[in-house]
Amino acid sequence: MTTDSTDGAGSRGAVAALESPQVEVRLRAAMALGTWPAEEHLDGIVRRCAVEPDPYVRETLSWALTRLPPALVLARVRPELDRPVAQARAQALHVLSKVGDRVARPWVTPELIADPDDAVARTAWRTAVALTPLPDDDAGGTPLDAEAEAERTELAELLGQQLGRGDRDVRRALSRSLVQLGPAATAVLKRATSSPRPEVAEHARTSLLMAHDPAAAFAFDVQAAARSATQADDGS
Repeated sequence: MTTDSTDGAGSRGAVAALESPQVEVRLRAAMALGTWPAEEHLDGIVRRCAVEPDPYVRETLSWALTRLPPALVLARVRPELDRPVAQARAQALHVLSKVGDRVARPWVTPELIADPDDAVARTAWRTAVALTPLPDDDAGGTPLDAEAEAERTELAELLGQQLGRGDRDVRRALSRSLVQLGPAATAVLKRATSSPRPEVAEHARTSLLMAHDPAAAFAFDVQAAARSATQADDGS
């Protein structure tokens, strides 16, 4: 990785160009910042991530951050997790998942996993799973496996507390995160099928179905269509 600007024309003024009202200009600037990474641009990129409205520009800015030294990026991004601006928290979490350093796993706190903003919470779920050792990572039969299983179990319990939350897309995202945790999540989901809250029990059952058949994600659509039809009949 190169961390100095080898082409001054490529990155000079690129941070300022991120303020342009034209999305094409901002996208080119983000590309330049990643193509010619320079540590002095780190703060400007992170600040723009918190307010950039275009998803393609935001993703390019996240890529530009991965081109910089991970330790510097993590140190700069960590305070963003506590910002009152939802997009700042979501983008910081997204960058953590891109950097992929498991040292940042404790930064994805229970508060972020239960964040009232759905976009932040969804990103927290995905990032927490990405930074947690998954079943395929286990070497088999070593003490580290037990430690990894404990991490998965703890995360599964936290994610399980979010069952029944949000619309179809939010629930599908949570199910996907849970399914990746393997057996640790299965116990949580089986227990949740007996929840007195119908939306939680239904979500848990669908998640278990997804664990056995990834194509069962369409069950969310089937359930939603069935509910809509019932409501239409009741209103006629």
